[in-house]
Amino acid sequence: MAQDVVRPVSHLSSSDGPFSSDGEVPGDLAAIRAAATAWRKGALEKSLAKMPARKPRFSTWSDLDVQDLLTPADAPLDYLKDLGLPGEYPFTRGVQPTMYRSRLWTMRMFAGFGTPEQTNERFKYLLAEGQTGLSTAFDFPTLMGYDSDSPRSLGEVGMCGVAVDTLRDMEVLFKDIPLDQVTTSMTINGPAIVLLAFYIALADVRGIPRTAIGGTVQNDCLKEFIAQHAWLVPPRPAMRVVTDMIEYCATEVPRWNTVSISGYHIREAGATAGQELAFTIADGIGYVESCLERGLDVDSFAPRLSFFFDVHNDFFEEIAKFRAARRLWARLMKERFGAKKAESMKLRTHAQTAGVSLTAQQPYNNVVRVALQALAAVLGGTQSLHTNSLDETYALPTEEAVKIALRTQQIIAEESGVASTIDPLGGSWFIEELTTRLENEAMGYIKRIDEMGGMVSAIEKGYPQREIAASSYKFQRQLEAGERVMVGVNKYGDGSEKDANIPLLRIDERAQQSQVANLAKVKASRDQGNVTASLAAVRDAAKNKTNLMPPIIDAAKAYATQQEICDVLREVFGTYTDPAEF
Repeated sequence: MAQDVVRPVSHLSSSDGPFSSDGEVPGDLAAIRAAATAWRKGALEKSLAKMPARKPRFSTWSDLDVQDLLTPADAPLDYLKDLGLPGEYPFTRGVQPTMYRSRLWTMRMFAGFGTPEQTNERFKYLLAEGQTGLSTAFDFPTLMGYDSDSPRSLGEVGMCGVAVDTLRDMEVLFKDIPLDQVTTSMTINGPAIVLLAFYIALADVRGIPRTAIGGTVQNDCLKEFIAQHAWLVPPRPAMRVVTDMIEYCATEVPRWNTVSISGYHIREAGATAGQELAFTIADGIGYVESCLERGLDVDSFAPRLSFFFDVHNDFFEEIAKFRAARRLWARLMKERFGAKKAESMKLRTHAQTAGVSLTAQQPYNNVVRVALQALAAVLGGTQSLHTNSLDETYALPTEEAVKIALRTQQIIAEESGVASTIDPLGGSWFIEELTTRLENEAMGYIKRIDEMGGMVSAIEKGYPQREIAASSYKFQRQLEAGERVMVGVNKYGDGSEKDANIPLLRIDERAQQSQVANLAKVKASRDQGNVTASLAAVRDAAKNKTNLMPPIIDAAKAYATQQEICDVLREVFGTYTDPAEF
């Protein structure tokens, strides 16, 4: 329970700050409560009589009530227990002792379109402009485990990301890029095991030790069933595949984050900040439990679990969400799972500004939205950040638009001063109260999910899907009623639906012809006997419950295609249809 006195560390001694020289809040909490009550009945009532509040109720973007004023009495904390110091449990104030004073967050812009050659050029452009990590977007056929020559891929090849069919495409995609010097993120889930195998195989072919490559594969099958719906096999075998990857990489590829537990797509589907936090952490619990059932020691794999959160419009709510996530995860890992290593308790996260908040109307407003969201991510303590481009409601970003988005991060880093001190909003009574409120809301959801038998069972029952759908519906009703404002959409419109004059990136449909032709060359030149044998080994591993990573890496080196490998997994594990319960 929170104590009645905040006890910070002794160096917080300024008599002008919120803490006195002896480490206690000036005045007792009862006196502060009494003073606040008198203020509301006196000065506030008189002021409101002359100048009424702008609206009858103030709330966050997630519809949590916002009070007019918060004091130490509204956010009582045990400093060392609830906040602690940066880099120390419970990591509320950050996962590293120095945070951005030593190294800035990784600036990792999402990139991928057309052919591997085209995306390789975009990678090099972004690195030349100051990006510090790669982030790969794949096209929809690749996300669903189909090759570019599949009838199901017609019209989609290279449209929303880069097409990758074989190891040959991975070789081209990362041509002239040193895999041991740049970390790479790959946003793919159902077929994630195949794309990671391609990447490991590429390192092997180049003679780069597996211990030297670093990066992240999203590989979050649970949030696919909740929100994004790009799955490969049903939930339970999907969990087996993810666990195989975690187990394998813990020893073979120790710098690789094998799961990026993703709240981003949960939020984009319409979840509130509290739901995003709750369902993301619950997914993480599901992966930890699966690994423990496999017999793995929690401290052997937990340090390489990572997270991925959305950064939405409500500035303070988003900052509080990041802080609540770190504290909640640390407590769960220590108290529920018995983790001993500090690294196992640290919630390390990538963040991306909210794509769903971008508007086709008045698209240059999106630059402002992204800047505020990016600033919230930094003040919230992210380790990595992608900033969306102003034109992404229309198409994949142009070079100019993506440069503005990258410059937004660089201006925050170099000009704003917010990276000069650690957790600058820590100790704000509003931030601390909101952090605790979001943590408590998330724990309420997690307890309900536990009662259902865990996240897989909850998904099979449709629970998180229904909760998100209800929140999404509520928000849309508020927007249509004018209770929630989106500038340029339902207020401050300029009479036009959208600005049609902005330049757009258009993907040449000949990309599909080029990709299919290259795939045909690979199939014609490979040793078909090796391909058949390697696919048989994948099938045997799937049936015999041995780790899938080694045979899939071998299949990658034999130039088996992504779909050929995925088809084996679909054959053994079956396919899945969304129950669509609301």
